Amino acid sequence: MLTFIGLGLFDKTDISEKGLIRIRKADRVFLECYTSRLMGASLEELEGYYGRPVTPLYRADVEQDPEEMLSEAREKDVIFLCAGDPMVSTTHADLRMRAASRGIPTAIIHAASISSAVCGLSGLQNYRFGKSCSLPFPQKNWFPTTPLDVILANLGQRLHTLVYLDIQDTRYMTVPEAVDLLEEMAAAKSAEIPLYVGIARAGSDEPVVRAGPAAKIRAADFGAPLHILIVPAELHDMEREYLEMFAGL
Repeated sequence: MLTFIGLGLFDKTDISEKGLIRIRKADRVFLECYTSRLMGASLEELEGYYGRPVTPLYRADVEQDPEEMLSEAREKDVIFLCAGDPMVSTTHADLRMRAASRGIPTAIIHAASISSAVCGLSGLQNYRFGKSCSLPFPQKNWFPTTPLDVILANLGQRLHTLVYLDIQDTRYMTVPEAVDLLEEMAAAKSAEIPLYVGIARAGSDEPVVRAGPAAKIRAADFGAPLHILIVPAELHDMEREYLEMFAGL
């Protein structure tokens, strides 16, 4: 069997009791390390908490060559761990489908996701979010502008946009870096983004939430990763009041 277990937002204690029990009974435990990460716990801390060895997996291990994990899941109780909720990522949905197509039973144990946590931290209403997007670091001769297209399309429908910020091996995009990139894209298209909401370390004891125009957010100190960005549409009165109370709008 292959069981997908979400670890929640920040540290080892965010996992559900149900998930923890399943991990401790498993034959093999894998941890996906590239779509998101628990910044409040190291691999060694997770292994100590679970009482089980944990094998890290990276993009190629999951998307291109998951054979070791799937082969073991034919005969053994195998766990696939990831930060947040397992099925927010389409990569994980694809992996579950691969397992099912081979006759491997699967199960999901859900956990808190950043896609829902941002609503509580920002006060922006869940039903008003449109399509989300990912913002990658530019590379030589490559500066994708699709994120801005998504944002402008959402703004045109009075919908908020959740912008996932790039995670690399030892580099994590910050909210100010993301705003710089989006402002550059917007300037090239003579567009304007009037308001941003930046969030850092969701799920920790001291998350940071700041709201304001580009200049204010660029100057803010969000501290350590992980960061995520929201581009709000026109605010409802309650959303505005919430951001004023909890995000310094």
